Amino acid sequence: MRTLSNAEFLELWEHGCRMHPLDRALAAIRASFGPHETAESSAADWPLGRRNRVLAQVRMLYFGPSLEGWMVCPQCGEKLEFQLDCREIAEAPSPESPQSVSVGAGTYRVPTSRDLALLAGEADAERAVLQLLEHCTLQKDGNNAAKSLTADAVDEIAARLAEADPMAEITLGFECPVCRHASQEGLDLAAFLWSEIESRARRLLSEVHALAAAYGWAEATILAMSDVRRAGYLRMVHGMAKA
Repeated sequence: MRTLSNAEFLELWEHGCRMHPLDRALAAIRASFGPHETAESSAADWPLGRRNRVLAQVRMLYFGPSLEGWMVCPQCGEKLEFQLDCREIAEAPSPESPQSVSVGAGTYRVPTSRDLALLAGEADAERAVLQLLEHCTLQKDGNNAAKSLTADAVDEIAARLAEADPMAEITLGFECPVCRHASQEGLDLAAFLWSEIESRARRLLSEVHALAAAYGWAEATILAMSDVRRAGYLRMVHGMAKA
């Protein structure tokens, strides 16, 4: 895994702005690993747990292991802050169990990013689940078609798939200090990482704008500076503005 230069980081953000959120996560993986270590096409076929472990590694590379965020209590609306160590995700062991499960007459593989992309336009949650199972069915016949599954069968398949790929969904537990309501919320690591990438990219653009306006330097020259040197010049620019 390699660290992107500031110019490469902006290129990743610029291209990602035109992508679907799922593709942005894969682009971040491909950029950080390089074409010889992995490819976006192959990463799209990784089990979601493997993708999340690698995304945690990418997140640590650029922003460190401590991930901080917040959610709103669904009961009273209180803002609840959380902190997560990305090493717990990145270093989670790969499951030793098979990447497919058999329930009843059907055999189902664990979902991938490519499977989720096929559901991007589905607004109905129940239909989305059935479509996902249809995509993940390895043995298809009239008896195990996803649309013919009972609610109990769907729940059992979902539970077995979660056991087979436990890091596919990252769930955080909360207890509101105000109303004591306990809840669980899923963490979309791909979306969280991209929000941080976008924030850093916009900060870089702001720094380029300030230094280019003050000194007339080209973008490439400013981005090639070390963070320490660029910050030093910015302090002088801000000092001149206050004088």
